[in-house]
Amino acid sequence: MKNITDSFVFLGHWPYAGSFGFNTDILATNLINLSVVIGVLIFFGKGVLNDLLDNRKQRILSTIRNSEELRRGALEQLEKARARLRKVELEANEYRMNGYSEIEREKENLIKAARDSLERLENYKNETLLFEQQRAIHQVRQRVFQQALQGAIGTLNSCLNTELHFSTIRANIGILGAIEEIT
Repeated sequence: MKNITDSFVFLGHWPYAGSFGFNTDILATNLINLSVVIGVLIFFGKGVLNDLLDNRKQRILSTIRNSEELRRGALEQLEKARARLRKVELEANEYRMNGYSEIEREKENLIKAARDSLERLENYKNETLLFEQQRAIHQVRQRVFQQALQGAIGTLNSCLNTELHFSTIRANIGILGAIEEIT
């Protein structure tokens, strides 16, 4: 203890021994007061300060651990999202390629169907024209036949007399009789 008091003796000017008075040396008194306060704080506050620092250290470490776990989880989610993105991009490319080929197939099918329809329509048109042509030819033939028949009937009626008519009938009957004898 003597060493402690000796250190204070040399720090300032002490008044005469045995007297009581005020120390007017501000630096010496402030240093003494500060060293006493710091000593008391260190002695009594060391445990509290250690506890506070330990608590703070534990909170920082737990925050770091939580951050690391969150970081790992975020990285895993990022990798999963990237994998899903790659998968979706592959599927999109596949759908795009299939879509293009499907469009080309549909285009070719539509062109073929249109070509087939045109051929059928052309065939139907040709058949209709042929049918109408044959019908017209048949009608013309019928008219010509009717006119020829009417002309022949008219000619026969004007040229045939009763005697000629009877001789034609007898000749035809004779022909039919000869055919009957042969069979």
